[in-house]
Amino acid sequence: MFVVIVEFVFAFCLAFNAALFVPQAIKIYKTKNADGLSPVTFSGFCIVQVFSVLHGYIKGDWIFLVGSAFALLFCGGVAFLIFKYGGGYGRK
Repeated sequence: MFVVIVEFVFAFCLAFNAALFVPQAIKIYKTKNADGLSPVTFSGFCIVQVFSVLHGYIKGDWIFLVGSAFALLFCGGVAFLIFKYGGGYGRK
């Protein structure tokens, strides 16, 4: 029973982690402005998520794989919008 609870909470935490990127994407999309956001930082997050997905696949951990895939999708969306709307520090 304990393992089931931990897996459920872990899955929820992975989904919550992925969802944290959504408000940022919405803000950038609505304002068409990504000033102050680092494309390097969000690209780095995407690289981490790619390797997290691969790790989940190799280990057969489908909860981790799916959670990481959602995080990659949403973080990638933010990174795309940052590049599209000219993010970067001090950029005008």
